[in-house]
Amino acid sequence: MPLARKLGLLDATMIVVSGIIGSGIFVNPYVVAQKVESPFLILAVWITGGLIALCGAFVFAELSTVLPRVGGQYAFFREAFHPLVGFLHGWSLLFIIQSGATAAVAMTCGRYLASLTGLPATSEVPLAIAILGALVGFHSSGIKPGAVLINLITIGKTVAIGALIIGAFALSSRSGLVLRPFIPPQLHGAGLVSAFFAGLVPAMFAYGGWQNSNFIVEEMRDPERNLPRAILRGVAIVIAVYVAANIAYVHALGAPGLAATTTPAAALATEVAGPIGKTVLDVLVIASTFGFLNLALMTAPRVYFAMAQDGLFFASVARVSKRTHVPVVAIALQGVLASAFALSNRYDQLLGYAVYADWIFFALAAVALMVFRRTRPEAPRPFKTPLYPIVPLVFILSGLGIVANTFVTDTRNAVIGTIIIAAGVPVYLLWQRAAARRR
Repeated sequence: MPLARKLGLLDATMIVVSGIIGSGIFVNPYVVAQKVESPFLILAVWITGGLIALCGAFVFAELSTVLPRVGGQYAFFREAFHPLVGFLHGWSLLFIIQSGATAAVAMTCGRYLASLTGLPATSEVPLAIAILGALVGFHSSGIKPGAVLINLITIGKTVAIGALIIGAFALSSRSGLVLRPFIPPQLHGAGLVSAFFAGLVPAMFAYGGWQNSNFIVEEMRDPERNLPRAILRGVAIVIAVYVAANIAYVHALGAPGLAATTTPAAALATEVAGPIGKTVLDVLVIASTFGFLNLALMTAPRVYFAMAQDGLFFASVARVSKRTHVPVVAIALQGVLASAFALSNRYDQLLGYAVYADWIFFALAAVALMVFRRTRPEAPRPFKTPLYPIVPLVFILSGLGIVANTFVTDTRNAVIGTIIIAAGVPVYLLWQRAAARRR
């Protein structure tokens, strides 16, 4: 049974924005501040991250018109390289990238919900798992209700973040926006480069998510026209919000204050409006992280669905509900795996896994674009990446830099991530052998 085309331009744009604005902007700025230390470098990291995200948006916008197929990167890699590469992306999405990121965000949502309701800190993980279970049931009812909920939450949280930024400048009497010295004395040469890339890791985790709309392209109306516009508009909105938010953080808290707090958004809200501000911020973080989780349970399962359609995963994962026209088993699988990851209760480790693996495949997506320019020169391209081949090359080099630096700054997680990805190769061969026997 085919998937139903029910999503329009607004839905797709909000999916991009909601896929990016999750917990990262409320938590990760303090990690960036700890890595690079000075206000100038903090803002430089977030602006650089925004430019890299924009390059990624250009790449994925063109890919979405060349190959508008369910599964996004899985389909790109399958057609540009080999089905094995596509499978390894889906494998990594399931066992590292999406499950890890979803678990990390669910834990943040559970933490803030426990704080707001006065529950003990030990309830963080059970709350995270309960939220994931509820969303599995919700998304099994169809794609349009989830899209409507995403629209409402995304618009609401973007407006609320904007209000917080305005309040920081309107009500804070002092400013930490002192851009000298540009570079701290202790950072120089190779150490400066390594620190900058280490700062990019949490920033790019916060910026990641523009690819989510590609996963559901076959459930979108007029995707060749609407998907590129949605990706570019969504990323532009997020860049403006993120850079402005970090200017507000540094303005109100200063670089040392930002580095010293693990809850920078709550610290900013308290600085602006006292205890009431913190309560409002708690509600905002819960809404924002819930919006991301809502999206995560909507989009990534379409990749597992596409893999199962190709005979590279359990056949049941390819089943579409006759009543709701959604892949219910794939959605449940994502919820179960994310819940299992949440039980590890290691936010920092989950973040490291997700960013490392994600950027391997982001860089490969830009390579796929260059392959398609050569192998599919006549394919319709309503949107073409500007400044080709500079933009995809910048994106590739950025991805390789983030991946390589992870081996330097977080060797253990990088090695574990590499082992998990490599473990997908024998699994793929087993699926291929089983599929050949069935034929």
